[in-house]
Amino acid sequence: MKSLTQYFRCTLSPCLLLALILTSGVTIAAEKNAHSAKKNKPEKVVKKQASVTIDGKKIDYTATTSRLVLKTDDGKPRASIFYVAYTRDDIKDVSTRPVMFAFNGGPGSSAVWLHIGALGPRILTTSPDGTEPVKPPVRVGENAYSILDVADLVFIDPVSTGYSRAEGKKEQFHGVDEDIRSVGDFIRRWVTENRRWSSPKYLLGESYGGVRAAGLSGELQGRYGMELNGVVLLSSLMDFRTLRASEGNDLFYISYLPAYTAVAHFHGKLSGDRDALVEKATNYANGAYASALLRGYTLKEDERKRVAAELSALTSLPVDLILRHDLRLEPSYFRKELLRSDGMVLGRFDARTAWAEANRAGDSPRYDPSFAVAKGAFSTAMLGYLADDLGWLEERPYEILANVGPWNWGRKNSIVNTSPRLASAMRDNPHLRVLVQCGHTDLATPPGGILHSLAHMQVSERQRKNITVKWYDAGHMFYLNQPDLEKMRKDLVEFIKAGF
Repeated sequence: MKSLTQYFRCTLSPCLLLALILTSGVTIAAEKNAHSAKKNKPEKVVKKQASVTIDGKKIDYTATTSRLVLKTDDGKPRASIFYVAYTRDDIKDVSTRPVMFAFNGGPGSSAVWLHIGALGPRILTTSPDGTEPVKPPVRVGENAYSILDVADLVFIDPVSTGYSRAEGKKEQFHGVDEDIRSVGDFIRRWVTENRRWSSPKYLLGESYGGVRAAGLSGELQGRYGMELNGVVLLSSLMDFRTLRASEGNDLFYISYLPAYTAVAHFHGKLSGDRDALVEKATNYANGAYASALLRGYTLKEDERKRVAAELSALTSLPVDLILRHDLRLEPSYFRKELLRSDGMVLGRFDARTAWAEANRAGDSPRYDPSFAVAKGAFSTAMLGYLADDLGWLEERPYEILANVGPWNWGRKNSIVNTSPRLASAMRDNPHLRVLVQCGHTDLATPPGGILHSLAHMQVSERQRKNITVKWYDAGHMFYLNQPDLEKMRKDLVEFIKAGF
């Protein structure tokens, strides 16, 4: 029996046979191209037109919800970064239009808090001072204090947060430098694809986002030649020595003391002018208190008692309790102890929040009432906003707070400190300005920590004048407090406009 090929050769004319072969080749090529296109198809992009009234003016804008696929040098996808960008519609020349890239921290947090809590054109309405829970279901409304009138906004969810995911091993993105590189790659790509290289560019990072922002300032300028106009550090840190207690690390206790004073004053445990008291606590922390702690257990007993008395005057805690803790007050103990007699426990993110403590025993609180105020409300509001307003539906969960452990903190036996990277970026770019925003009642990343980092950055006196510090009454997410939200907008608008 003849084979199929022999049959064709015997029965078809040479021209018809050639046509069949060519057609077959085209079909195979088309199938390969279709498969390749399917594999590398562009991510879904949803655009919505809307408006918001800011400072009495109607602002028309476009909201773009999408993923940007990060690729290897040979074009293979390695991660998809979910983001929402807001661009003002009536801008004729985008080269004059600032763009701000905003992200939260964690590490492992999506940008939900800044997105619908402070900066975006839609905002979750909280209680007036941000310390009381919102009755569900919650929704977003117009944000009259957005900064969209003066800058376009891009909210970034790093890999594993929000709807962002790794294509391969997620561990390649879970680390200090790995995270900085991937977010930097996203910013480079977004700027390129949206033709914004000539636009003024700003970063805003909250909490661990300060570690990221400081690192990005060096990454973007050093690797891509992208000079920034400004970096905003909101309730941030750059040096983990200020945040982690360990034997021999006295900087941790020094950093927290001024915040204890502000919190004690808020709850009526200290009287007088708060700012004067906080200044006194700061001077004492950086002076006599630091000197005493550096002497460790060689400090004489009469000196220990004298320091304990000073700490008592600055925190309202009893002298004997301070002595029992060897003059070293950890924030969890302070949160539990300050209102113990009232059966109340303080919030970690915002120590103005004080709720009943079911378990009155022990030295540490079992929960954080200030986090309880925010998590459920923000989760519900964000998912409703994505689906109903932005038109983005997805089967996978939106990871507001993702588990990104184990996080690669860098070299073994080293402490994460990205302030030298920010200092280097400022030296290389003398026009780079930094805005630092501090909440008085923040016991998550106390202001003393970031202020210590700034004071120790190796920059010239001239460049140090490019650093501005602004204060707010509330805690870590001070923008949940209405007066602070209004002040935050004012400070950011001034900061951005000063760059022109």
